[in-house]
Amino acid sequence: MYLKHLFLVLLLLSQVAFAGFFSDDNETKKIELPTHIICFTGEKAFSSSDLLDAVSAEHKSFYQFWKDDTARIKDKLLPTLNETLRHYFDSEGYYDATFKIKESNTTVDVAVKENEPVRVGDINISSDYNISGLIPLKKGDIFRAKDFIQSKANIVDKMLRKGYCSYDLDTKAYVDLDRHKADLKYVLKKGGICTFGKTNIKGLKTIDKDIVESRVRAKEGDRFNLDLVKDSYRSLYGLNAFDSVLIDVNRKFFNVVPVDIAVSEMQQPYHFEAGAGYDSYVGARVHAQVIKHNFFGNAQQLQLDLAWSQLEQLAVVSFFKPVVWSPFGFYLDLGVKGGYSNLGYDGFWEEKVFFRTYLNHISERLDIKAGIAVESIDITERDDGKPKLPPEGYNLFLLTYPYVDLVYDGRDSKLNPKYGYYVRAYGEWGIPTDSETSDYLKTQLEARGIYTVADLTLAVVGKVGLISLGNETNNRGIPESKKFFAGGMYSNRAYGFREIGVITSPTTDLTNGALTMANLSFEADYPVWGNLYAAAFTDNTMLNKDSGDFSGPIMTTAGAGIRYMTPVGPFKLDVGFNVHDPSIYGIQFQIGQSF
Repeated sequence: MYLKHLFLVLLLLSQVAFAGFFSDDNETKKIELPTHIICFTGEKAFSSSDLLDAVSAEHKSFYQFWKDDTARIKDKLLPTLNETLRHYFDSEGYYDATFKIKESNTTVDVAVKENEPVRVGDINISSDYNISGLIPLKKGDIFRAKDFIQSKANIVDKMLRKGYCSYDLDTKAYVDLDRHKADLKYVLKKGGICTFGKTNIKGLKTIDKDIVESRVRAKEGDRFNLDLVKDSYRSLYGLNAFDSVLIDVNRKFFNVVPVDIAVSEMQQPYHFEAGAGYDSYVGARVHAQVIKHNFFGNAQQLQLDLAWSQLEQLAVVSFFKPVVWSPFGFYLDLGVKGGYSNLGYDGFWEEKVFFRTYLNHISERLDIKAGIAVESIDITERDDGKPKLPPEGYNLFLLTYPYVDLVYDGRDSKLNPKYGYYVRAYGEWGIPTDSETSDYLKTQLEARGIYTVADLTLAVVGKVGLISLGNETNNRGIPESKKFFAGGMYSNRAYGFREIGVITSPTTDLTNGALTMANLSFEADYPVWGNLYAAAFTDNTMLNKDSGDFSGPIMTTAGAGIRYMTPVGPFKLDVGFNVHDPSIYGIQFQIGQSF
């Protein structure tokens, strides 16, 4: 498995290198615009790279070691070069900077003399709300226009997030070029607290109004907060029934802000998807998906998922109906899912036919799901060279269980959290309906904490799981696949997904699943360049065959990784090693957050 991981890394890097080495040359052959070689001299406070970026010159980045050092500027930019540089130096606080541009047939030489910058003098604040922490400029700092503009944006954003939509803000910067000083003035009156008014909805055709209202977090009478408006956007688009959603909160009547919503229902409700790829657990994989959005109206959804690989075959049909019941304004959605799966584990196959239905409530922070499931699971031997299960482990198991899944998300962001916490509790109870069914209680608890100091983000994730089997003599127990395993991006990163069974020493484990589980992970992320972050982590896992016994040996992993922040969450690459035996290691890929 590790060779497969290494192959994927090398393949990814080769693709990046191929693009870096060859794409620029190929594009140049297609479109060759006339250019001049450009060179800056005399700069001290600025780097040559900063100035080249300011004039949109083409030059190599620090990691593009294979490229030519020569910087070039397109000829069409030369007529405005003087104006571009003047604007750039002024915006950076160097109003007295001078530069001489010398142009030949092939080169442009720019001699820079930066001179003394304008610095922040007095900062005068008159406010009935503490805004000092929202102003990035400090006395003695170089006065940059973008920082001053950002300070105003910070104040406005804070007012709207705290419910003060009637604020009165006046900001001024008095720049004295002779004294090289800029005195700043901020006058703020926060005004009264605003609340949300009635919700007005337009554009509905086949979807009931109460379904839209169930996703609106900005409720009438609640304190005005832009975060609630943004969360309403996410929730409405999450129904997958609208092509567009527009929420207008610009009207105001005596500190009451109506919520005006205009929607456009989806014109192309069918979604087809098919593809092939590679999964580090199941290997080469093909999949297909068909979704009918707004199925018979009211944002209902019907979905079919198919997948095939050597280790997994899957066929699942699911149905979703929003707002099937709303007792006392507590909106409940209905979900139904059924299908077939056949999945290979170390030492055994799990062939499963299942059906489950549930009610789900989702609010700004809270997600509660309660339902009942019926499963027929057949555990059979797998000839993969791994140790076998005990004979009684290979059997047909019939399970009927109600379950509850509760999540409270107190993080400041789901995609890239910097502060907050996350708590999840899950429980299922196997009901012994006859001699062939399983009697058990399975519970799991998870807690995450995130805190950022300066640019360093620290995170801790703790998980605990427990399975208690019934005492009846005819109790068949539970299938091995229902027990706890570890390994992968969300538990122990020196191992593949679900690769760790009952742990017998800090470096060895069994094929069997555990009845008791504990996992504790720590991680630190720090930005190194733009959206690129470096990470260090440790994962600590305990899996015990006995229920309620937390005294077993612990597998400890340490490692490092990189994160690249994208609009859909971070792209993560981690390498973890068992601290007791570094020859045991794992390479993990993930798109999305794990804390």
